[in-house]
Amino acid sequence: MKIVKFVVVFLLAGAGMALGQAGGDGEYRLGPKDLVEVKVLEVPDLNVERRVNGDGEISLPLLGGMSVQGLTAVEVAERLEAVLTAKYVNRANVSVVIREFANKPVSIVGAVTRPGSLTIAGRWDLLQAISAAGGLAAGAGRKVYVLRRSENGLTERLEIDADDLFVRSSPKWNIPIFPSDIVNIPAKTTVRIFCLGEVKAPGALEFDSDDRISLLSVIAKAGGLTDRAARGSIRMKRRGPDGRDAEMTADYKRIVSGKDPDPVLKGDDVVIVKESFF
Repeated sequence: MKIVKFVVVFLLAGAGMALGQAGGDGEYRLGPKDLVEVKVLEVPDLNVERRVNGDGEISLPLLGGMSVQGLTAVEVAERLEAVLTAKYVNRANVSVVIREFANKPVSIVGAVTRPGSLTIAGRWDLLQAISAAGGLAAGAGRKVYVLRRSENGLTERLEIDADDLFVRSSPKWNIPIFPSDIVNIPAKTTVRIFCLGEVKAPGALEFDSDDRISLLSVIAKAGGLTDRAARGSIRMKRRGPDGRDAEMTADYKRIVSGKDPDPVLKGDDVVIVKESFF
């Protein structure tokens, strides 16, 4: 699975395209359970709403069953127009609108009040989808992920800061939501980092999973370094997928002065501050 991060320019340029359930032209293609509205100016009997059945058909007055499986709304209108002008009228003004995208519902998972599937009717945005799921649940994290499957089967993922969406109300992150999208709002979890040796409060330290956990933040939470700490060589250990420990070292003084980057740590990492003998 390919995971990429959208940029705002891409989102704005592609706002009209529903990936994964679209054809090459970016239009939604009908399937079972979708609800369509048909209007024909010249034939009022055909002004109806019909749900696509399991065979991919809709049943219309005068015309009977009509296959719409895999067609866009525009293609259904064109097909209806061709049938009507061939058999019934000289001219047909046909309008077809998809009222419910029930074939490919949106999934809202994670820390919301009512996780599950939502049937989109009309145009939705991210805030509407989350609201329809009852809003954020207690303990929701600070990240919102929108996963969207493209025609080639790869999955694209957009990461949104929940504060940008709910607190700062930045409109550029209230993105359009399309059928088959998956909105995931992970719950906050507790992450432990072990800080040992020459710090004022050694032991296991707890952080929120949403926090950016760096070496300096760990040392600060451990009360800072003692006077005996060896600042030039702080060790960091991390258990790899193979069960082996990988070790890194960092120079505290160079990080504080901005000469070296502040290393980012992960859950269960171990920081060891040795005693200086000089």
